[in-house]
Amino acid sequence: MPGKVTLVGAGPGDPGLLTRKGLEALQKAEVVVYDRLVGPAILAMMPEEAEQINVGKEASHHLVPQDQINQILLDKALEGKNVVRLKGGDPFLFGRGGEELELLAEHGIPFEEVPGITSAIAAPAYGGIPVTHRDCCSSLHIITGHQRAGKKLDIDFEALVRTKGTLVFLMGVSALPEICAGLLAAGMEPATPAAVVERGTTPVQRRISATLGSLPETAKQAKVESPAVIVVGGVCALAEQFDWFDNLPLKGRHVVVTRPKERIGTLSARLRTLGAEVWEYPCIATMPLDPCPALDDAMERLGDYEWLVLTSPAGVDALWRWLETGGKDARALGTVKLAAIGPGTDRELKKHGLKADYVPEVYDAAHLGEGLPAVGNVLILRAEEGSPALTEELAKRNIGYDDIATYRTVYENPRSQELREAVEGTDGLLVTFTSASTVKGFVSSVGEDADFSRMVGMCIGSQTAAEARKHGIPVKTAKAATMDALVELITEGV
Repeated sequence: MPGKVTLVGAGPGDPGLLTRKGLEALQKAEVVVYDRLVGPAILAMMPEEAEQINVGKEASHHLVPQDQINQILLDKALEGKNVVRLKGGDPFLFGRGGEELELLAEHGIPFEEVPGITSAIAAPAYGGIPVTHRDCCSSLHIITGHQRAGKKLDIDFEALVRTKGTLVFLMGVSALPEICAGLLAAGMEPATPAAVVERGTTPVQRRISATLGSLPETAKQAKVESPAVIVVGGVCALAEQFDWFDNLPLKGRHVVVTRPKERIGTLSARLRTLGAEVWEYPCIATMPLDPCPALDDAMERLGDYEWLVLTSPAGVDALWRWLETGGKDARALGTVKLAAIGPGTDRELKKHGLKADYVPEVYDAAHLGEGLPAVGNVLILRAEEGSPALTEELAKRNIGYDDIATYRTVYENPRSQELREAVEGTDGLLVTFTSASTVKGFVSSVGEDADFSRMVGMCIGSQTAAEARKHGIPVKTAKAATMDALVELITEGV
């Protein structure tokens, strides 16, 4: 039986503009065929086990010719695979999606099209330009500015001028002088407001505003490059008044998030909402220790302990995995009290209907051990290389404990060279560290001999900051060991 091909519009670049239906299709894909205009944050959502085929297109150059792309989709579907064709913007708006479906239809391959948000509307909107406004126009026209090599633009400029509507040109950077000249020759006023929005909806977006008569030279001086959207019409005069995106507090700042992949999403999303360009480089991963005889033994005699202490969400995951594997649930914990190192770990407990009985005011191992209101024995479930500060504080208080490793932290990053180039080549780069382990994983990935002087480590907690300083990383430390405090630190540091 043949598989299925789904054309998915990835939108103009901001990962938040990928539709829910598009994300659902992407997450189920066995094969993903994608273009260069799909943002890296969206590419990071592809299933790791999926076959990933880059057929990226650039102006005047196709990595893979269109007929070969069509054949790839057909071949993969004939293998019985669930194929997603991931395209920037909307597949049916100058995206050649119709051409790709023709070959599939000829061979009876099931297919579906998931519309995407087009840059023709989104890029101007992020540049402060509403493509329609009752005081400026009564129509919107989207035109391709793409021209085949050696051929002139085939655009009826006189018809466009007569509409008196907003004109949006896609794929027209190289033809910008011809577009403006054509409109002027057709009678449009040179003083007509115009703009180019480069890399719209992304953190590196630029809006270059001018008049129709001056736009080609202004864009040339600004060295505008593709991808960019050209907008012509009275609505462009509203850009300064309506510009919201450029006013975001982290607009133009580069932030590296090093959390484990399964924990990375919340922080990245919050930073992107504030305008940051987020580079996701999960430098550590947690691997459950399975089998874990020490955990089996401790849990079978859980009644011997007064407190069960968890120092990370990964520890909660390991505990719950043990319960589910044994066909048990939260009732198996009996009367043991639960302690969490911070609100993140407590939130993970709450996902399972549990609540920490104790969370220290300062969210680190030392304060957890110092303040834990324990009298009897304590069971600690955490990583292999947990901070000794916790057990040292318990020992000072003559409190008995069993410290059991339930997972291992491993340092890995397949894009280490890319990360090193970013660290050494980007002034003012901010790198988030949410634990000493993320620092170790980051240094392991980049290399201990790297030059860290151009970056700043944004750290949760003094122990994390101390680990960063060991490696010569300039640091700033959040007021509290929470995501809220970390985001506040990053925002205030701009």
